[in-house]
Amino acid sequence: MARKQSKFLSGRRIDPKPITGNTKLVDLVDNTFVAYNAARLREACWLFTQKMLEPDVTVGVTLTGALTPAGLGMSALIPLIRAGFVDWIISTGANFYHDTHFGIGLAMHEGNAQTSDIVLREAEVVRIYDIFFDYSVLLNTDEFFRRVIEADEFQATMSTAEFHYRAGRYVLERERKLGLKNKSLLAAAHEHAVPLYTSSPGDSSIGMNVAAKALQGNKLAFDPSLDVNETAAIVLAAKRGLIRDGANDDRDGGIVSASGRGARLKGAGKMPANRRQDAGAPSGGKSAIFILGGGSPKNFALQTEPQIQEVLGIDERGHDYFLQITDARPDTGGLSGATPGEAVSWGKVDPDRLPDAVVCYLDSTVALPIIAAYALAQHKPRKRRRLYDRREDFMNLLRSEYERSSRR
Repeated sequence: MARKQSKFLSGRRIDPKPITGNTKLVDLVDNTFVAYNAARLREACWLFTQKMLEPDVTVGVTLTGALTPAGLGMSALIPLIRAGFVDWIISTGANFYHDTHFGIGLAMHEGNAQTSDIVLREAEVVRIYDIFFDYSVLLNTDEFFRRVIEADEFQATMSTAEFHYRAGRYVLERERKLGLKNKSLLAAAHEHAVPLYTSSPGDSSIGMNVAAKALQGNKLAFDPSLDVNETAAIVLAAKRGLIRDGANDDRDGGIVSASGRGARLKGAGKMPANRRQDAGAPSGGKSAIFILGGGSPKNFALQTEPQIQEVLGIDERGHDYFLQITDARPDTGGLSGATPGEAVSWGKVDPDRLPDAVVCYLDSTVALPIIAAYALAQHKPRKRRRLYDRREDFMNLLRSEYERSSRR
């Protein structure tokens, strides 16, 4: 009598077709990324494309590591923004600073990481591993930001999202004068009203130049409390179903709609059975966090839920989708390597949604272009939500729910 097959052997049989010169990226991911971190990268592509891009999901992205100097702003992040696949961003300030080089017409070059740094210093060449650029690039970018923040519109205390939105307009204008297009993440975020936050605004050359101008009496100052509350408000609005595809807000984004089922995939691989598609949260919307690296931006994005639940006392359960690309280990205790399971214990991730969490231990500079290419090939564009334009609406929601919770 034949033995009944074990339930542990229900997974797809490993039998990939040979790779040829005609193999497309989608087929490569779906059919040949079958084990180890290749399989996690396949699951990341599936999670992002099949679930995180549904019309009722708001997608936040966090950036650490020198991603924009490597051109990933131009190659991956701007296309994702233009497709409506990224709704808000938290990053190190350095990524926004180095991104600006491209928008104001300055050059960065491929180099050899084995070159002597003493020789490079003498030649006035700066190195980010194997990226080389002239020292004047830093000086010219510093001068650009110093001149920008002298404008009257910057003589105030503001959130980092407001600062980046206002500064992004100047970068966009410089792009256009130089005949450039889609070179700067800062400019693209301004154009499409994607809020850009920096969790540590003083920890970058932008913050250093703001501090320098403060010594001369400039009134620009960043208010971290605004950043904490604005990011929490975005997540709360997402979970309450106030951000979704389907309706135009007279610009180019979909805000507050109960209709529309969104894009259908063009032959994507099937998500494993344990990564189920839930019928939808009672609150009517979902929040997804796509983490590239870790560090302070990761924590700043995930702490939105403890801010809502623990500090403000508002009824909530945590983010619905957690996707992280990292090379950090969990056993060292650092936040960058902390797992989604650990995040559940803090209230950061909804425990019922743990099956919708993927961690891929891989370099972001490898994973991001693959995930972006896969998503752009498999999912039609979403309406851009222009969340920056709705910040006050979201803050009013946060205030009203906090007021009600305080009365209980």
